[in-house]
Amino acid sequence: MTRSLRIGYFFTLLFMLAGCASVNIEDYADSEPRLDIAEYFAGTTRAWGMVQDYSGEVQRRFTVEIQGTYEDDTLTLDEAFVFSDGETDQRVWTFKRVDEHRWIGTANDVEGQVEARQYGHAFHMRYPLEIEINGRMISFTMDDWMYLQPDGRLINRTAMRKFGVTLGEITLVFEQG
Repeated sequence: MTRSLRIGYFFTLLFMLAGCASVNIEDYADSEPRLDIAEYFAGTTRAWGMVQDYSGEVQRRFTVEIQGTYEDDTLTLDEAFVFSDGETDQRVWTFKRVDEHRWIGTANDVEGQVEARQYGHAFHMRYPLEIEINGRMISFTMDDWMYLQPDGRLINRTAMRKFGVTLGEITLVFEQG
């Protein structure tokens, strides 16, 4: 078997395994404590996070201060990022509640609408995001999971994927007030 054929088989297997490995958020329906993002993010929330590359090496660290308001079934999250190198950024998410478990979200730097779901202690959304890396804009699929802990902290893990392969991860810990 030629080397290029073996590589082709490897990537085919990798993509097949990636497609089979997804978690169903509804599996968390009976878990506690129950997370409702409108309740959790009302007021001021702070977070501490890091971005790691495919090897696990930390590339960036940051803090986020979030001002959240909830009115007429609409949650607005104004996020102010400060990176360890002094760079700042802002993202504003707007989520419209569809029902007890579903939200439709938009953000100033995300193309189109995002469907988000919450069950039990978990929240999940997947969305496209362009990120500047070494002067180039690269589009990733962000696979974003949040898990409410018994002490009230919220842990957020996001896989940054390109062509179904995880090339980076973001981890955040949120604390209210």
